Amino acid sequence: MIQDLEAAPDVSIVVPIYNEVDNLRDLVDRIAQAMASQTLSFELLAVDDGSTDASAALLRELAAERPWLRAICLVRNYGQSSALQAGFDRVRGRYVVTLDADLQNEPADIPLLLDRLEKDSSVDMVSGWRKDRQDAEISRKLPSRIANRLISRATGVHLHDYGCALKAYRRPIIDRIRLYGELHRFIPSLAKEAGARITEVPVRHHARTRGVSKYGIDRTFRVILDLILIVFFMRYRQRPLHAFGGLGLWLVTPGALILTWLFALKLIGEDIGGRPLLLMGVMLVLMGMQFIAAGLMGELLMRIYHEAGGAPQYHAKEYGRESASPSVQPEPPAPIQ
Repeated sequence: MIQDLEAAPDVSIVVPIYNEVDNLRDLVDRIAQAMASQTLSFELLAVDDGSTDASAALLRELAAERPWLRAICLVRNYGQSSALQAGFDRVRGRYVVTLDADLQNEPADIPLLLDRLEKDSSVDMVSGWRKDRQDAEISRKLPSRIANRLISRATGVHLHDYGCALKAYRRPIIDRIRLYGELHRFIPSLAKEAGARITEVPVRHHARTRGVSKYGIDRTFRVILDLILIVFFMRYRQRPLHAFGGLGLWLVTPGALILTWLFALKLIGEDIGGRPLLLMGVMLVLMGMQFIAAGLMGELLMRIYHEAGGAPQYHAKEYGRESASPSVQPEPPAPIQ
């Protein structure tokens, strides 16, 4: 469709790119074909993540020929999460779509996800499900199935396919989340934390025919570490004392009982200086107190973070006649001395 390039588009498509020069021209053309039949206007934000091949140069050439294509070239390789965030920082559409540049995702499925968002106002995010995934069974599909079940159980966001890059969001959800490290794998969990209602739809998947995969079996171990961070973030971000303090109490309690018992033995005249239990009791109490102190420090840091203008403590929608008028803003908190 012919669109007004000065006006904000309806859809912003974000694609992170790293050494995909063989796929870029075909990718851009297929996205254009997929969106041609849509009534929704669109823009494509192609983010080159410091490619070492000719991807950045080709992107600039393609952007010069297509006014709806915006090429964003990072100065070095920061990782997929940072590349996605660079795109999210620049989106203008009320819907945001992501997909990979390797053409394993099918661009023609983009309208399927957008149609779900258009027709179902109760859904804020549509995640693709590569139901018939065209990847190696042992090295790719089996670890992915294990990771999907582990992440779903740990976060409470149950999806068949966390790793599918083809996803669509309402813009407010994207505005509420920040990606860093390698948290792109956990966008559904971050979106759920930001209040998103999530659904999943089957999408097509193709085997890679050009370029080299950037993923290996080693990412399984990184996923486990990132999962610990996400679970902590979702459950204890605003109450770190409950996490660290709870663990500290579990350590202090047996340690205190051990020391109390040894103290009673000392009172009746027994020698406790050479007992391993004495060292164990002291170590448990010291470790527990350190965890409790870490929890208290975390509480202070969260107070400073929120009161100094950090992330909001909640997100809300307001309905009714009164919501149309400007709301009274609360007095800003007093600065911490």
